[in-house]
Amino acid sequence: MGKIRTTLTIDEDVLRAVKIRAARSGMGDSAVIEAALRRDLGLDLLERLWDRPGLTEPEAIELAVEAQHGTRGRRR
Repeated sequence: MGKIRTTLTIDEDVLRAVKIRAARSGMGDSAVIEAALRRDLGLDLLERLWDRPGLTEPEAIELAVEAQHGTRGRRR
């Protein structure tokens, strides 16, 4: 899938944390932000599922539990 350029407004502390993570990991700021969004939106889990079409039932349950645990703590 192609990438698209956009403008975001974020808190200074968040941007500082992004820049620190990027410097420590050798990634660009955009890559750090995209990775965090993919992780928080659950897209990384979906991609793992799509890459493994022949999941066994125990594997599918493990991924479902992982997804469920990933959403906990975000409830308001």
